[in-house]
Amino acid sequence: MRSVQIYRWQIPMDAGVVLRERRLKTRDGLFVYLQHDGREGWGEISPLPGFSHESLEDAEAALRAWCIAWRDGEEPLLPGVASVDFGISCALAELAGLLPDAANYRAAPLCTGDPDELFAVLAAMPGEKVAKIKVGLYEAVRDGMVANLLLEAIPDLRLRLDANRAWTPLKAQQFAKYVNPAYRDRIAFLEEPCKTRADSLAFARETGIAIAWDESLREDDFEFAAEPGVRAVVIKPMLTGSLAKVHEQVNAAHALGLTAVISSSIESSLGLTQLARIAAQYTPDTVPGLDTLNLMQAQLLRTWPGNALPCLGREALEPLL
Repeated sequence: MRSVQIYRWQIPMDAGVVLRERRLKTRDGLFVYLQHDGREGWGEISPLPGFSHESLEDAEAALRAWCIAWRDGEEPLLPGVASVDFGISCALAELAGLLPDAANYRAAPLCTGDPDELFAVLAAMPGEKVAKIKVGLYEAVRDGMVANLLLEAIPDLRLRLDANRAWTPLKAQQFAKYVNPAYRDRIAFLEEPCKTRADSLAFARETGIAIAWDESLREDDFEFAAEPGVRAVVIKPMLTGSLAKVHEQVNAAHALGLTAVISSSIESSLGLTQLARIAAQYTPDTVPGLDTLNLMQAQLLRTWPGNALPCLGREALEPLL
């Protein structure tokens, strides 16, 4: 006997969270809960505003249709909506025991404001010291100075940077000008510095700063290829689709000698803990980019180890089906 439930949830965000010039006041999403033969599986469906192609309403409609068919004994195909495909595939994987309990909780700390906040966190970090900074929100010169300061102050730091295609070639060069050439090889990668892939590749070639593809992975004309200056791909499963598609992209990257990083789209704690399990399974030797939970004011259903935010239970969820 199969049973299925859909829940809607909403979590208040910290005041300073801005995505593509839009302030994100709440994080909204859905959970799917599947039960069959005494087993259960959860999945999160939370399109990211400004990044996902689908709205939450689109996702809910697709999820509802799939869930009713599955509950009635059918084996429906995934709907082809990225966030829905991801959430359903996670729930099915848990149901089948295919999503291992082992997880990679070594998230690269995200610096969203004062870089001084990073020093204590990195000092306590075991093993490889990895941190991430969002660049492109302020002046490129300031971003270059902050990156240079961190690399100078922490000699064993590997710094990940994410520009979200914010820079013109001139702005990108202004950033690079303020990063000591001796430190540039410790920039693990800079995600999508420029608005076009051609300009990003030219930036890498001219500066010696390695880049990573992120948004490009979700464009129809993107093909995995070994290109000078490209060191990594950043895979956001909530924006990518099913677990099978995520695994396919990881394998394609590894076949080219590229680093594959599993990264957050600001999921709830339930979604983040699943991403940590996916990272342990698919990219066990790479620190994932999952340090987004503290942008929220609460956890949901499952807790991230060591996080002090309150955890809300099912009473905080709105049943839809």
